[in-house]
Order: sequence, then C-alpha cells, then structure tokens
Amino acid sequence: MARGWESKSVEQQQEERAELQKPVRAPLSLDEQQRNRKRQDLLLSRERLKQQLQTAVHPRHRQMLEQAIAELDRQLSSFK
Repeated sequence: MARGWESKSVEQQQEERAELQKPVRAPLSLDEQQRNRKRQDLLLSRERLKQQLQTAVHPRHRQMLEQAIAELDRQLSSFK
C-alpha cells in the first residue's frame, strides 16, 4: 500500500514540475480578449450554419445559408 501512495506522490510532483516549466504568457488586453471572443463567436456561427447547410433541402434556404457562410468567411478574414 505504501508503494501506491509513493507513486501518486511522484506523479503529483511531476505534474507540478511540468506546470512550473510552462511558459508564462502575458495577460491579454481587454481589446485582445474581445477580439478573440468575436472570432470564436464567428467560428461557432459558421460551424452551425455548415451543419444546417448539410441538412437543408430547399434551394432558397441553401442559398441563404451559403451567403451567410460567405459573409462570416469575409468577417473572419479580417482576423488573420
């Protein structure tokens, strides 16, 4: 039973050491946080529209979804 406790302690020590070795990134500014959030929102919307497009049957609905995806792609291109 002592070996089980010992191995968990070693594992915990290794995890703690790995955490300490991770590079520390500077906190993002408020503008950067908002920009990242906006980009993530656009990506999520694009994925949702792509899923809807896969099941859409009516041609006008498909066209509307394709136009919406193209608009999201245009907005996303400004983030690169």
